[in-house]
Amino acid sequence: MTDIPDVLILGGGSGGYAAAFRAAQLGKTVTLIEEDKVGGTCLHRGCIPTKALLHAAEVADTVAHASKVGIGAELTKVDVAGIHTYKNSVVDRLYRGLQGLAKAHRVDIVNGTGRYVGGRSVEVGGTTFTGRSLVLATGSAARTLPGVDCGGRVLTSDDALELPTLPERVVILGGGVIGVEFASVWASLGAQVIIVEALPRLIATEDEWSSKQLTRALKKRGVTVRTDARCEAVTQRADGVTVVLAGGDLLEADVVLVSVGRGPRTSGNGLAEGGIELDERGFVRVDGALRTSQDGVYAVGDIVAGPQLAHRGFAHGIHVAEVIAGRGRVLAEDSSIPRVAYCNPEVASVGLTEVQARQKYGEVSTVVYDLAGNGKSQILGTSGGIKVIRAQKDSGQVVGIHMVGERVGELIGEAQLTVGWGAYPDDVAALVHAHPTQSEALGEAHMALAGLPLHSHG
Repeated sequence: MTDIPDVLILGGGSGGYAAAFRAAQLGKTVTLIEEDKVGGTCLHRGCIPTKALLHAAEVADTVAHASKVGIGAELTKVDVAGIHTYKNSVVDRLYRGLQGLAKAHRVDIVNGTGRYVGGRSVEVGGTTFTGRSLVLATGSAARTLPGVDCGGRVLTSDDALELPTLPERVVILGGGVIGVEFASVWASLGAQVIIVEALPRLIATEDEWSSKQLTRALKKRGVTVRTDARCEAVTQRADGVTVVLAGGDLLEADVVLVSVGRGPRTSGNGLAEGGIELDERGFVRVDGALRTSQDGVYAVGDIVAGPQLAHRGFAHGIHVAEVIAGRGRVLAEDSSIPRVAYCNPEVASVGLTEVQARQKYGEVSTVVYDLAGNGKSQILGTSGGIKVIRAQKDSGQVVGIHMVGERVGELIGEAQLTVGWGAYPDDVAALVHAHPTQSEALGEAHMALAGLPLHSHG
């Protein structure tokens, strides 16, 4: 192990290992400190296992509705243990691959809980490690509600991933991405689901159109949605849980999922005590190159205020590695980072919401292309649509794309390029999209915004 590595990294999640691998590629010596497993929340307790559950739920939906396409199949059993075996096998394969990459890049891994002790140094089990540069990548943890103790029948998202049985009744406290994804899983597997959201709508950070589309679809699937509703208390019993809402309504369930977001892991690990400046919410304050208040110390991923997304962490890690290596690199704006909720139907977006666009540009123009006019969407049996937002009414660039429907997350790449490169509706309208694909709907929306609608009523 190098005595003083060029890059010392605290945390081996998405941002941490991306910084490690890219720095190693650029010829730097790297030491990575991780208290659990490289891959962090995303690989072991977040993105990957959750999406494996969502795929299992998708298969269940396909079987349950097979008769609609003339296939004689019935959903006779949900094998929860089998689903977990499948899910864990996916995680294990990816973890082995990640370990191999760390070895191939000659990244030194220190297993243990690190504590920042100032400067560019971290202490692990009585041993102090110092780097010429230090990257803080300590990630995030599930938030809880005041007065609600998690444990037993009151679950965090970590607990929900390992739940050994399928509950018949579930109350989900929080209608953000995590909440709607688990609601989708449990509804597909046959549970009765109630979402309780304190804000006026689900996925409140997304465009209001997307929120309305998703809410309508979830209700059609049998999910009960309670917005503008606050949880006052949660009481556990041996055979269930009671949720008391403001106003006195009582909700009975087998389990309750607390999914009220994630907070930065910046307390209890010495950051503030060592001189790292935090904001009022506990996030690390950084400049445009992700430098902290301490010389030679950077912060990446979920501990930096903004959307808490694994791919944002990847981008942060790569950016910091290149800055340390002396390369000029522009950090992508948070609004240009794509966002996907993998519920059924999926919600995908990039760029500004309509409200944000009007705040920034004044007048804007928008168009919504309904998936009812798209051949592949009809084959899949999905409803939804694509909303495109143009700045400055009839003369501006595309500044926001919002999509709701089955598999629309797979369209986010083209949407990201459109917004990221500042394309005009005419630019995309001129492209030829393969038929029959859902990507045609993206093209049709831009054709309509360019004044050239083909399969829409003008």
